[in-house]
Amino acid sequence: MPPIAQEGNCLIYRGSNFLKQRLVLSCLSGKPVKITQIRADDEQAPGLREYEISLIRLLDKLTNGTKIELNTAGTSVMFSPGLLHGGALQHDCCVQRGIGYFLDALIALGPFCKFPLQCTLRGVTNSRDSPSVDHIKGAALSLLKRFLLVDEGLELRVVRRGVAPLGGGEVFFSCPVRKSLRAIQFQEQGMVKRIRGTVYACKVSPAMANRTVEAAKGCMLKFLPDVYIYTDQNRGKLSGNSPGFGICLLAETTDGVCFAADCISNTREESETPSIPEDLGRDVAMRLLDEIYRGGCCDSAYQWLAALYMALGQKHVSKFLTGPLSTYTVHFLQHLRDFFSITFKLENPEADDDGEDDVRGAQKVLLTCVGIGYTNISKRVL
Repeated sequence: MPPIAQEGNCLIYRGSNFLKQRLVLSCLSGKPVKITQIRADDEQAPGLREYEISLIRLLDKLTNGTKIELNTAGTSVMFSPGLLHGGALQHDCCVQRGIGYFLDALIALGPFCKFPLQCTLRGVTNSRDSPSVDHIKGAALSLLKRFLLVDEGLELRVVRRGVAPLGGGEVFFSCPVRKSLRAIQFQEQGMVKRIRGTVYACKVSPAMANRTVEAAKGCMLKFLPDVYIYTDQNRGKLSGNSPGFGICLLAETTDGVCFAADCISNTREESETPSIPEDLGRDVAMRLLDEIYRGGCCDSAYQWLAALYMALGQKHVSKFLTGPLSTYTVHFLQHLRDFFSITFKLENPEADDDGEDDVRGAQKVLLTCVGIGYTNISKRVL
């Protein structure tokens, strides 16, 4: 949805959708953003949710000189970004959303901070509505490495797990800074060569994890032999504040592309019937197969991140092959146009010489753009 108005440099939007996209792009572009009528029609709980306020607080810690104005009802916010500072941070994330919701913003902003980012986040490490930490470690960081070239100092570590609803988990994320990102041409996804996975069990019987592994392996071994799933069984303080178990599967290709899928057990609030480990294992295997079918050179959850790094790259042509674009990515491309005045060329890959499409799985999309040559003005020249 395009901005409804523009006052000087400030973009004005309406509604609560894609709040994170708008705030992240505001920090990168330096353009203030005003968002009005945030859930104004919701009589029960109008305005910003607790997790959205928690994200704004995290961005405030990450930057220097940010000004935030909220009206009394919380239905309107004015965000004037400061300079990206980085350094050592600690943040207690709202448990309404997983830590993945907050990590997405840090991964997008981390390379452009003044000081290398070293952030400790506490909250829910694995939840249903955000990518899990394992998902981000496999899919998002492998994508970031392509644009950084040297990945020294890039780390995402689970200190302790914590599942919904009470959390209690902790992760450590560090990211190096770069003067600029390189332009990239990446159009070969390769063939899937191995499947890796992690099953975690917090405050439940270890048998739950083993049963989930057996079910997931049973599905994946029909396709390729190199399948290995680790079990991460936590006890005591390392297991967070809520019982639960889940699984994250990663498929790695010969060209270094990572596809990921994860699944988590029901909480008491969500369903009266407990999750069955065998169903969970089969479900995550089907989700991974669907992700592989979609294809492309990145996971569908992080198409937006590839588009962001391409747009901010050096002033050269960047090309990137993805699977069918998600709704989130389509809106992100529209927001990139609003904040940076950059547009992408979207096309289906050409057929081969025989006139037949050499496309495996779903129809692919080739993203092409010329980077804006974004440079990290905060990074000191050594």
